Amino acid sequence: MDMRQERCRIAALQGASSATIQGFLSDFAARLAGEGRKVAGVVEIAAADGPACGQLALRDLSTGSVFSISQDLGSGSSSCNMDPSGIAEACAAVERSIAAGADLIIISKFGKLEAERGGMRDAFAAAVAAGLPILTAVSPAVAEAWSVFAGPLSRFLPVDSTLVHAWWSDIRTAPDLPAAG
Repeated sequence: MDMRQERCRIAALQGASSATIQGFLSDFAARLAGEGRKVAGVVEIAAADGPACGQLALRDLSTGSVFSISQDLGSGSSSCNMDPSGIAEACAAVERSIAAGADLIIISKFGKLEAERGGMRDAFAAAVAAGLPILTAVSPAVAEAWSVFAGPLSRFLPVDSTLVHAWWSDIRTAPDLPAAG
């Protein structure tokens, strides 16, 4: 195993509504950016151009770009309205930000799509491979799949500013391990 993967630390938020967690992630990113930290990734927002129910987008924390991740399936549809092309665009943007370098990667969530090996999973994998710390959300419904994916690299945290800032402080001050050789 690459030593960079061993020092990657991931905090997975739980214990609040999706909207509360996404607002927290956005605020945390803004605070760190205000401190001069380079934060990359995406947070989930309600799409401005769609009906209030079920229209979502991802906002890129590096560029401010917005990627619609919902598609209009018509008023009678009961199918999942996730737009694979929007999610793929957002994932590629996060991967470019990871390659450009960052202090922290925030990815809106590890959800059903990621548990099924899709969605933003490649962005998570790229951040892990780059040895970057990750802050995300994980629904209890996919916690088992998350544990398989992240294993001992991750720990769950409640949506608590003091605890998340303590986690971030620990990461910033942890000594780097020597490169594998």
